[in-house]
Amino acid sequence: MSNSRREFLAASAIAAAAAPSIYAAGDDVLKIGLIGCGDRGTGAAVNALNADKNVKLVAMADAFEDRLNLSLENLLKKKDVGAKVDVKPDAKFVGFDAYKEVIARCDVVLLTTPPHFRPMHLRAAVEAGKHVFAEKPVAVDAPGVRSVLESCRLAAKKNLSVVSGLCLRYDAGFKETVKRVHGGEIGEIMLVQANDYRGGRWAKPRLPEWSDMTYQMRNWYNFTWMSGDFNVEQHVHFLDVCAWLMKEQYPVRAMGMGGRTVLSGKEYGNIYDHFSVVYEYANGARLISNTRHHPKAKGDMSAHAIGTKGRAQLNERTNGLMIRTDKTWVYDGPGNQMYQAEHEELFASIRNKKPINNGEYMSYSTLLAIMGRMAAYTGQEITWEMALNSKEDLSPPKYDWNVKLEHPPIAIPGVTKYV
Repeated sequence: MSNSRREFLAASAIAAAAAPSIYAAGDDVLKIGLIGCGDRGTGAAVNALNADKNVKLVAMADAFEDRLNLSLENLLKKKDVGAKVDVKPDAKFVGFDAYKEVIARCDVVLLTTPPHFRPMHLRAAVEAGKHVFAEKPVAVDAPGVRSVLESCRLAAKKNLSVVSGLCLRYDAGFKETVKRVHGGEIGEIMLVQANDYRGGRWAKPRLPEWSDMTYQMRNWYNFTWMSGDFNVEQHVHFLDVCAWLMKEQYPVRAMGMGGRTVLSGKEYGNIYDHFSVVYEYANGARLISNTRHHPKAKGDMSAHAIGTKGRAQLNERTNGLMIRTDKTWVYDGPGNQMYQAEHEELFASIRNKKPINNGEYMSYSTLLAIMGRMAAYTGQEITWEMALNSKEDLSPPKYDWNVKLEHPPIAIPGVTKYV
């Protein structure tokens, strides 16, 4: 275990012992703020409002007014949570600085914007003393990951909870399966594999009245600076499962490839539609990571581990959690709603004075995904230290609706450089 990891865990333990007593009785209203009002943000708000009997949604922010209004309209219609929505007209904020107004008005912040903005929003929330739910991934580049690590260490010192949207960690069946793997049922792990084979993805055509910034933010998934590419934005889930299986040991190097073979139109921005990356651990174990976004192709989202005594399979399908050795074990225990569970644990941690801090694994799993993207984009071997210490900052020159933004170039292996 590295010194930095020891320090991080020690800080978290001290924070748990010294957590504040406010809200412990459950009688005080916890005020929730939503930053990022897309479909995922709206879903997270529903989960948060269902997670505790005495909460209210009091403020909302988004880059676009129509997205905010649609989210609020949908929340008010929901029978189970509509009565807990108390967002006055003067608590609706739009624009790049809108997050500051929401943070000032709440106790718990839900960070569900495109991931480019996660580091700055998390830093602001923690500095203001707010508990946080942070959707995955938590950054799109290494400077962002380093910022999130610093913010989460500060959160530990301030007794604040930071819960990650890497929801498979909160799934009852995944927990039990990983527990058995950690207990030695498949022996020493020699190989882990993360698959993320999906169909097509959405893209938004540019409207004539849209500026460069408006278009790229409306079409955010398809631009690396906003989403981190598919390998980061979505595949981080099963890369994180592999990191979990490996007990948060991270690979020393990676090589990979990727490209655009099907989703190659300009509306698909500058991200790839497939990746294949092989990571190597210090002990010689491997992580094989494969992703694909091809319409009408067969899908598979799963993680696998092969050990010296057997193998494990983890996916969300029926009978998808199993361990095979000289006998076969299939998880048949109680299920839970993982999206709901992560919020229930967040609010329980606040009420019970036992802060949760998922900061380290959510940061390093994000970096694991970025490392794979770097290897594929450059065509070079990328070490863990190279990934962590990279100076590549994907931020735009400034946050302004009228700033000139070129269509970002598509990475060419062997030409695109490591920065």
